[in-house]
Amino acid sequence: MKRILLFSCLFVLFFSCSENGLRKRNEPAIEKKDSTSLLIDLPPLDKWYVRKSRSYFFRFYSHEIARNKFSGMFLVSKNGHVMFERTTGYSNAKKKEKLTAETPIHVASISKVATTLAVLRLCDQNLIDLDADVRKYLPELPYDGITVRMLLNHRSGIQYYGYFTLRTWHLGTTMTNKDVLDLIVKHKFRLNFPPGKKFDYCNTNFALLALIAERVTDEKFPEIMKRLIFEPLNMEHSFIMHIGIDPETVAQSYDERGRVEPFSYMDAIYGDKNMYTTARDLLKMDRGTYIPGFISDSLKAQMYTGYSRQRHKKSNYGLGIRITEDKGKDTYFFHTGWWHGNTGCYASLRSDTACVIAISNRYTKVVYQVPRLAGYFGNYPYSFTYE
Repeated sequence: MKRILLFSCLFVLFFSCSENGLRKRNEPAIEKKDSTSLLIDLPPLDKWYVRKSRSYFFRFYSHEIARNKFSGMFLVSKNGHVMFERTTGYSNAKKKEKLTAETPIHVASISKVATTLAVLRLCDQNLIDLDADVRKYLPELPYDGITVRMLLNHRSGIQYYGYFTLRTWHLGTTMTNKDVLDLIVKHKFRLNFPPGKKFDYCNTNFALLALIAERVTDEKFPEIMKRLIFEPLNMEHSFIMHIGIDPETVAQSYDERGRVEPFSYMDAIYGDKNMYTTARDLLKMDRGTYIPGFISDSLKAQMYTGYSRQRHKKSNYGLGIRITEDKGKDTYFFHTGWWHGNTGCYASLRSDTACVIAISNRYTKVVYQVPRLAGYFGNYPYSFTYE
């Protein structure tokens, strides 16, 4: 009887282990903790297509990105799968600390995309109304008729804080988002134009959005981003730089000659910039925009709708996202970034569920070549081919 019982236990144990082994071998190649991969169902890529594409992307990277001592990350994905990736350079050249795929670097205005997603999630929670007057949340603001939507699409008319602080702030003192608002309240700077009448890209808009998020949640913006964006999307190597973090402990910023770019008095302002992240985490953010329910369909449609046609009626801006439109072609969604020596471009090719990311912590313009790769995936306004 004991032998039968022992055999039965061993049989069950063997079968369970075998079943687990089979399940693991048949699972798609995704990280266990990658919640976005587990929540969206995108088709796998054909192996031959991936091999052919990698060869093309390598030529693009070699000729267009990896020159002039590029220091940063380059990533191309399709259907949420990384097809090509390179990381090179230093996070701290003086200490000989190299960049890795897990090293967060400052992505400048690409931060606005993440800020927008957080604001829209708060809208879905009925904490923010896109068409409410900003004074509902910031009653001290001395302007009427500016809505939350106008902050997101840069149609508020508010002046850039980088200009008005030159004559109203001690430039040796670090400035916060609240300081920006306090200066506006104190000096009542005139608007550049009546609210809603024009498009004028302005970082002040997103600095105020971060304050609104803080007011409606009673949390600090770095914690809001962690709770609403970074943790749900498993962006493990992302954070918001703030006044409590020692600048010496983060990836440094370099000019094109490799000299350290020092922090300025504006480097504690967030919402418009100051997201430190990686190319892989930006891909997770992009995949998050496809997750049903992460952002409601209604708000997502409004985010990717243009409000301000610009040059030659091709350039446009949605809610926290740049848009290039051309008749008869797929719409190209993207955002660029530039702050000190950090430059970058994040492109979301939504017609093809593809994403291209180039971010650098040493000043370069090569990251802005990213649009030329869009034509590989579909009929976009940009095209570029290698023989």
